[in-house]
Amino acid sequence: MKAIKLCFIFSIFFSLGAFAQAKAVKKVVLNTPTVQCGMCKDKIEKGLARIDGVNTVKVDYKKKTTTISYVTDRTNEEALKTHIANLGYDAGDVLALESAYKKLPACCKKPDADSKMEH
Repeated sequence: MKAIKLCFIFSIFFSLGAFAQAKAVKKVVLNTPTVQCGMCKDKIEKGLARIDGVNTVKVDYKKKTTTISYVTDRTNEEALKTHIANLGYDAGDVLALESAYKKLPACCKKPDADSKMEH
């Protein structure tokens, strides 16, 4: 009986240790002013979902925001912004990669944005 109690106590101790080592999750809302439509939403959500450490992605193209939940020891906010920029969209202070932006469908581009690109 003592052996069973001892095993039970050890299992609780190790379970608590596992919870203490749980990874930190952060939620960030990024300004994504160049998202225009549902295609933009899908492209960003699918693109970010492939990144290790990203838990959830929700793009609101009407509010021009992208909300991301991620594990902090696997990725970070700057890497997420860069990935969005590499998809062709501005993300916070990181501007879209010009070559990626040019590949976007017409509906995903701002009407006069081509003349304003400074990359």
